[in-house]
Amino acid sequence: MRKDTYSLSFTTGGLFHQESLILAKLYVEANDWDRVRTQVLSENLLQSRTLNTSKRQCREIISRLKTLDPKELDLLISGSAQEQKYLLWLAVCRHYRFIAEFAEEVIRERFIGLKHDLQYVEFDFFFNKKSEWHPELEAIELTTRKKLRQVLFKILREAELLTVRNTINASMLSQRLLAAIPRQRRRDVFFFPVFESDLKWIAQ
Repeated sequence: MRKDTYSLSFTTGGLFHQESLILAKLYVEANDWDRVRTQVLSENLLQSRTLNTSKRQCREIISRLKTLDPKELDLLISGSAQEQKYLLWLAVCRHYRFIAEFAEEVIRERFIGLKHDLQYVEFDFFFNKKSEWHPELEAIELTTRKKLRQVLFKILREAELLTVRNTINASMLSQRLLAAIPRQRRRDVFFFPVFESDLKWIAQ
């Protein structure tokens, strides 16, 4: 597998807001993701109907949370609901380069270009464009492609970055959220629909 191959395993669930909080709190106490996984599965903390579903969801959530810095994890636990959702969106983008590029190249570009709607056609155009350079995208069945699109829009709505009417919401990034992002990863704020004028701190 090429290093630049997209990972597209985000068809499981959505943002996993409440579930992520459970796992984050357990990790802060145990400082060991294996112990967290064992406890989640043995006690069915995700309240899944089957063990396989619990395993799949647990694996997905842990893979996302692992991308967060300790300060970001602390804020995920103690922050407001909006800060939590933004941090989980940040984790999704860090884990899935396909989503990160969609966030920056499509969502944010439309937002700063004063095109505040986001429709399925934008996803399809982006997917087709990326397929020219990524053969793994061409191999995806149409039904899977529609599922990826559906789940991504679901995640965006759950993160409050997109309304039910497909209008892009301007991100209101708090000072403590910005402070929690490591200096070397400050450009990650471009995963959010924000204007350049609101990001003067990034050059500091």
